[in-house]
Amino acid sequence: MFDFVRNHTRWVLGFVLLLIIPSFVFFGVEGYTRYMDGSGAAVAKVDGRSITRQEWDMAHQRSIERIRIEQPTVDAKLLDTPELKRQTLDSLLRDRVLRTASMQLQLTPENQRVLRLFRSDPSLAELRNADGTVNQALLTAQGMNSAIFLERLRADYAANQVLGGVVGSALVGPAVAGQALDALFQRRVVDLQFFPAAVLRAKVSPTDADLEAHFKANEAKFRAPEQAAIEYVVLDLDALGRDLAVPEDELRKYYTENISRFSVAEERRASHILVKTDASQPAGEKQKAKARAEALLAEVRKNPAAFADLARKNSEDPGSGAQGGDLDFFGRNAMVKPFEDAVFAMKQGEISNLVESEFGFHIIQLTGIRGGDKKAFEAVRAEIEADVRKSLAQRKFAEAAEQFTNTVYEQSDSLQPVVDKLKLAKRTATVTRTPAAGATGPLASPKLLEAVFGNDAVANKRNTDAVETAPNQLVSARVVTHQPARTRPLDEVRDAVREAVVVQQAAALARKEGEARKAAILGKPDEALETTLTLSRARSEGIPRPVLDAVLKADPAKLPVVTGVDMGDLGYILVRIKQVLPREPQPGGEAPIVAQFGQAFANAEAEAYLEALKRRLKAEVRDRTVASALAAASAPTR
Repeated sequence: MFDFVRNHTRWVLGFVLLLIIPSFVFFGVEGYTRYMDGSGAAVAKVDGRSITRQEWDMAHQRSIERIRIEQPTVDAKLLDTPELKRQTLDSLLRDRVLRTASMQLQLTPENQRVLRLFRSDPSLAELRNADGTVNQALLTAQGMNSAIFLERLRADYAANQVLGGVVGSALVGPAVAGQALDALFQRRVVDLQFFPAAVLRAKVSPTDADLEAHFKANEAKFRAPEQAAIEYVVLDLDALGRDLAVPEDELRKYYTENISRFSVAEERRASHILVKTDASQPAGEKQKAKARAEALLAEVRKNPAAFADLARKNSEDPGSGAQGGDLDFFGRNAMVKPFEDAVFAMKQGEISNLVESEFGFHIIQLTGIRGGDKKAFEAVRAEIEADVRKSLAQRKFAEAAEQFTNTVYEQSDSLQPVVDKLKLAKRTATVTRTPAAGATGPLASPKLLEAVFGNDAVANKRNTDAVETAPNQLVSARVVTHQPARTRPLDEVRDAVREAVVVQQAAALARKEGEARKAAILGKPDEALETTLTLSRARSEGIPRPVLDAVLKADPAKLPVVTGVDMGDLGYILVRIKQVLPREPQPGGEAPIVAQFGQAFANAEAEAYLEALKRRLKAEVRDRTVASALAAASAPTR
């Protein structure tokens, strides 16, 4: 067979091409690419049109970049989570539904209307020039031209109109607003008495029969989970860098190339007197401004000590003039270039010649210099060595990772070969199928635990494959002993069972005493209980939510109302609702709260309409595809 292929290569290639070319014609190259990387898989559909995995990923990356621009100090790892990724998909689905609806409802605005909206939209102020035109430089920085920006605006305004009509037409009448305010601020006077289960523990004494009955009814709660005692090895940058020799010349080179890291940036303090000019001024006006500035400069040179007084009287800089021209300390790139160049070329106490910038003519006095110091090499040697060691380890990691992966697979009956080859430490632990509470590092990785409890690792005692548990971190584990999940005998868990029964019986006794007290006070509104409080949703006084719900659900037409609230293992609370008081007065009146309620009501109407649109447009999320993508997002990647 192979001889035939070798001897008839041209025929075989021709036959293969006959199969491949029509497929490319039909599906296109992009179809093959999407098939291979899965990015073309539909994660959702709206009106029969797919939202692909690639679109989802790109939208999520845009969201991350937007957050990082707004919050530069945020940890990037916190942004790429399954929860935020799902939020991105929900937002993408919502956007697609609104855009589809806007096209069907013919809400797409004409060019002139888009331009009018753009010029009046406060959220787009940064993209507008002073004359209302688009700032082309900012568009280019965002990868757009005017045509793309116009179409994006058109689509956005059209989508906003879909829900805008619903939000704008939502009306809240006085009766509805009153009910909403009552729900929050209406006050009720109540008597309370708590029957805590904890104080009744001494009155209960479970029998062996009680323990056996509870154990049989709740065997699942007392099962021992499946466990495995494992040994494992970790390949990461710390392990690789531990024994690396770091050449002295590498340290010196790193210090020289990163000297700015080990230096305190120089800052200078200056005062100035500004005589303003404008690029649109006639040449004559500008010359007059310069002559005025030269006169002030001559006056300053005669009496440098009067600089601050002259600045207060003559400087046209509204920010610093009142402070005698003082600009405080600033570093490089904080001022316009001509001003900065002059300041950083001056000596302390010196007064400059006239400096012209886009704002006008400046007279500058340098009043202070600080920073500019460099830390000595020896002072930062340890820090540099750690950085260089990590850098060398990163270079070595790819090669070591391949050795690690191959060794644990090819010599799967022991971890010792990989320990010896890469000089790694062997560690031990006892694990279950899910990460233990508070687990950190590799033992918190669901991927590693899944591999540990795989059939090959448990039944055949083979090394797991190399599992990536964090960036630049590979782990392989080996099961030493395995214990299946089992129901523990009563004698082994007797103390836990007894504790559960004591809690249960004490709670039942508290409930019994509370019910008895409830029966005793029915029809006796003047008989005192332990505590009297005035409660509302806005002021719950720390009362548990179930009790507050019971108080506010009581029919005010039938007061006094006596009821009891079973608090489970905590006990029982007896409640008597005696009086309904008017709403508590609100600082600033109720109008702002009514407005907030109206906005919330309008938003709820809009969300309900959006859900109706989703149903009409058959918007759906492909749960299995999304679940797979989210699982991948939850796994650490390099």
